[in-house]
Amino acid sequence: MKKGKGIVSLILTVVLIGLLAFTTAVGFGKGHSGSAKNIKLGLDLAGGVSITYKVKDNNPSESEMKDTIYKLQKRVEQYSTEASVYQEGKDRINIEIPGVSNANEILDELGQPGSLYFIAQKDKSGNANYERVGSTGDEGKDFKLTKSLDALQLNGSVVLTGTDVKVAKAQTRENPTTKAKENVVTLSFTKEGTKKFAEATKKAYQSGESIGIYYDGAFVSVPNVNGVISDGSAEISGNMTYEEADALASTIRIGGLKLELEELRSQVVGAQLGEQAVHTSLLAGAIGLALVFLFMVWVYLLPGFAAGLALLIYTGLVMVILNAFDITLTLPGIAGIILSIGMAVDANVIIFARVKEEMAAGRGVKNSLKVGFQKAMSAIVDGNVTTLIAAAVLWIKGSGTVKGFAQTLALGIIVSMFTALVITRMIVYAFYGIGIRDEKFYYRPWKKERKTIDFLSKKKAFFTFSIAVMLFGIAVMGFHASKGEGAFAYGLDFKGGTATNVTFNEDYSIDEIDKNIVPVVEKVTGDHNVQTQKVAGTKQIVIKTVTLSLDKREALNKAMVDNFKVDKSKITAENISSTVSSEMRRDAIVAVIIAAICMLLYIWLRFKDIRFATSAVIALLHDVLIVIFFYGVVRISVGNTFIATVLTIVGYSINATIVIFDRIREELRGRKRAADLDAIVNRSITQTLTRSIYTSLTTFIMVAVLFVLGVSSIKEFAAPLMVGVAWGAYSSVCITGALWYVMKTKIGGKQAGNKKKK
Repeated sequence: MKKGKGIVSLILTVVLIGLLAFTTAVGFGKGHSGSAKNIKLGLDLAGGVSITYKVKDNNPSESEMKDTIYKLQKRVEQYSTEASVYQEGKDRINIEIPGVSNANEILDELGQPGSLYFIAQKDKSGNANYERVGSTGDEGKDFKLTKSLDALQLNGSVVLTGTDVKVAKAQTRENPTTKAKENVVTLSFTKEGTKKFAEATKKAYQSGESIGIYYDGAFVSVPNVNGVISDGSAEISGNMTYEEADALASTIRIGGLKLELEELRSQVVGAQLGEQAVHTSLLAGAIGLALVFLFMVWVYLLPGFAAGLALLIYTGLVMVILNAFDITLTLPGIAGIILSIGMAVDANVIIFARVKEEMAAGRGVKNSLKVGFQKAMSAIVDGNVTTLIAAAVLWIKGSGTVKGFAQTLALGIIVSMFTALVITRMIVYAFYGIGIRDEKFYYRPWKKERKTIDFLSKKKAFFTFSIAVMLFGIAVMGFHASKGEGAFAYGLDFKGGTATNVTFNEDYSIDEIDKNIVPVVEKVTGDHNVQTQKVAGTKQIVIKTVTLSLDKREALNKAMVDNFKVDKSKITAENISSTVSSEMRRDAIVAVIIAAICMLLYIWLRFKDIRFATSAVIALLHDVLIVIFFYGVVRISVGNTFIATVLTIVGYSINATIVIFDRIREELRGRKRAADLDAIVNRSITQTLTRSIYTSLTTFIMVAVLFVLGVSSIKEFAAPLMVGVAWGAYSSVCITGALWYVMKTKIGGKQAGNKKKK
């Protein structure tokens, strides 16, 4: 890069950092567009709408309740992936949607859950089931049923119900005949629904009749049947605006619930956490970012400074994109972003470790920079693509918070690759272009010659240690389970609990609740993961704890009366289900399994050796298991952050392994004889050792600062992550290369001349 271009590039860098800082802090226009304050926040940070439905049916079964909750969960994800749906008592369902404040608007958009029926125009005797009562000529606007729904069901006129519909969505398409744009509702049916609809449309088409759609006895639409539909999909068309089509699709979707629901109450609830929690988390992020910046400068000198500037740009871009794509941000989400800052350093460390190697080999600064970026490219791309694959699978197959995690993970990966490969490169070449070319600014020579460490000679010890740690975890968890305490300390999100609604005499702020009320609740209940919510416009506070026995409920009521002079008659309590349903857990497990398979296939394809892929996935699962065992042994509450932690380790762990395998692959190209194999593995691990240590250290720093400064919920997120980061570094260095070596020498034929390590 020439001097002029270098100066321009550095000026642009400063301007970009300033612009991103201004956008994040202030924003543009009256609405402060782009500012951090406009990012959609979760229930824990900003509150939202809470809606309670009551089941109309008497004594709904457990399976019916679970199915309805799961379907509602998928439905409300259109508002936020952080929305939660859970059971309250025996026949109530609560929906909590963050980032919104108009309960009536949500209720209108969500639709009133009820019974959806597809009804044949005539019954078996030829009598009309519905008839036109108006003469507007607007198809389907003036129809009413001539029989009760019970009678229609008895005589077989109900050809489908809402449970037979799998997907309903509004679309705008071109009419194949008139070529004009029209709004339609597209439907796809379940396997059973496909069969029913094929039979119904065949009969209706042959007789020239129609099929009416009714919702809770009220007319919805009477679309014409233009042919036999047997492929499991259908389309409702007519003179509709897009809003009308969207409302119809919404009605059909919500009508697919197994149970009929009626609205019991809706209210706006306040944030679960006070400003202090947010402040400490942001402070932790700022301190961690500053420490990582200084660390990079200390280790890599001028290139490290360039990486630090790129890191500032990365942080600003992430904040702006969160705003632009309307991604809901929760406190664990803030922690995830802070963690991603540590992970974003990874690509820069890979690049500059390569540059340092080239300069140590005697190359000049310019050539070292060029070769360093080139050689680091494959490791960066492979590592990030495998993680991006995981994010895509989690987004497609996951639900709830899993989808939210996938969004932020994918965002972090894409932005970090851009800043490392484009921004950092531009800045470091700009420094070179303006005349800073002395080797001392780019390279600090090693004081001692780097000797290859013989990791493979200790492989049995490493394997034994890992197995012993896992067996210890299983034993401790089994001990807890035998005592009736459960293998894990399941929290409210996984196990359910008790929601106590208390009307206080004073209007407490969130920080006052955290300071004065929560400690009293913790002391009485023994639960140190209490969740609280204010009901907007009232003095009510909803206190969520683990399931309380009758004695503990009475003790909590007494504590509220004694400490806060609450009227006992204004205290009510209900047991609530977990917010993470069994279906959501299943979705998360299935997503992780599919992600692991996809990563295995990608690594196999890229490295052209199934043993690379297999050992990488085994090491990945090994890291995840260690973190899971840590939860069981230390008895950290297993809640929503548990899923986020495990998924973070899935995305984080594979990167370090890919870097080592990339170096082994590079070394194999120059291998002259089979006996070199063990030396290649040892050399590759040694050469990437500083990268493994530095990346893990920078990530660990970010998480450790969170742990020290964060509130209790953040500490419970940070502690297992610190274990996962540290263990991931250990497994990458000590397990993955040795595992591949064992597979290479023991599987797929004899490797003549290989040295056997004892």
